[in-house]
Formats: sequence, structure tokens, C-alpha cells
Amino acid sequence: MSDSSYTYDDGSGFAALAFLIVLLPLLLISIFAGYIISSFFLMKIFEKAGVQGKWRAWVPIYNTLVAAKLGDVSPWAYLIVVVGASVLSNIPVIGFVFGLVAVAASVVVAWRIGLKFGKDWPLLLLWLIPGIGTLIWLGILAFGSARWNPAIAPAPWANTVAADKTVWDGIPVQPSQSVSGTGGPGYGGPGYGGPGYGGPATGSTPPPAPGTTPPPPAPPQY
Repeated sequence: MSDSSYTYDDGSGFAALAFLIVLLPLLLISIFAGYIISSFFLMKIFEKAGVQGKWRAWVPIYNTLVAAKLGDVSPWAYLIVVVGASVLSNIPVIGFVFGLVAVAASVVVAWRIGLKFGKDWPLLLLWLIPGIGTLIWLGILAFGSARWNPAIAPAPWANTVAADKTVWDGIPVQPSQSVSGTGGPGYGGPGYGGPGYGGPATGSTPPPAPGTTPPPPAPPQY
């Protein structure tokens, strides 16, 4: 008489568990290696862009916010978009659309950084290669011969809330960026570079107009 409660086990459950035990460490090693490589590449890119402190490239999340600033995007707006898109991407059926929003935000930042290295948008096609594509893009900018030139046309979102108007110590303010909360000029604008930049220093006598005789110096006061 057979026991109806007997269940045949072909060993597939054990095989799946063994595969997971082997796969999980490999996955963790791959993630760790990818982060080390990408942080190293970011460090080289930050150096070219004049960012002070190599440590900034090695801090998770913060390094992407620094990259957002270099890409003329507000780091806080970027963070809100990425985090919000990550949460909303869990919605069934339409969640993948929100996931694409986070990818689009990263590509926009990469596009602006690439322009400052003289790279055109076709280089962004590397991002279509899962995982390795981003590393290739970072490696080209990090070790390529192109120099950092932030003097490019303003971003299409320059007059929106997405524009970067924050000022962080050790990170160069990008051209046409206004100083948040001060109303002062941005990098490269009139008055940038210290007292007297673009005009005579306070208390100095302006040069005479062309074709005129300069006035005699005032007698010393005793």
C-alpha cells in the first residue's frame, strides 16, 4: 500500500540552493568591483574639473551629487528625481516608466559633462550597454586627452528649478551659475575672482580716458 503523502524529490531544490550560494558571492564581488572602478574613474574626472578632495569620488550617493553639479543639474532636484523614480518603479505595469526617468536624469548629467570634455551626444550610446557601458564612458573621460572646458552654452533648463544654484566648498561653480541666496555673479561673470576683478580696486584712481592728460598727483598730506 503506497503512502499518498510521499513526495518525489528529484534534487532540483538542492541544486537551486547550491547555485544561489555560488552566485550570490559572485554578484556581490561584481557590484563591489564595479563601484571601485567607477569611483576611481570619477576621481580622475573630478580632478580634471577642479574638484578639491579625492575623497568626494568615493562617498556613495554624494559622488553622484557632485557629478550632477558638474552637469549643471541641481543635486537636490537630481536626488529627488532618482529616489522618487526608484520608489515609483515598484508600481505594477507602469513602474518601468518611472525607472526610465531616473536613467534619463543620469544621461542628462552625463551629456552636460561630456560636452565640457568636448564629447558629442553619440558617446552616450555607450549607456545602452548594461553595466559595462557606463564604465567605458567614465573611462574615456577619465583617461582621454580632452581637457575640461566648462565655458559651454547654458543648459536648456538654466532658468528652471532643475538648474544648479548651490555652492559647495571645494567644488568649482560652473559658468552662468548664480550663487544661491546671495544674488552674486557666477563663475566667469562680472566681479568674479576677487576685489577689483573687471574694474579698478576700491580706493584706486581710474585710468584717464584716451587722448586726455592725467591730472597731477595730489600733494602729500602731513
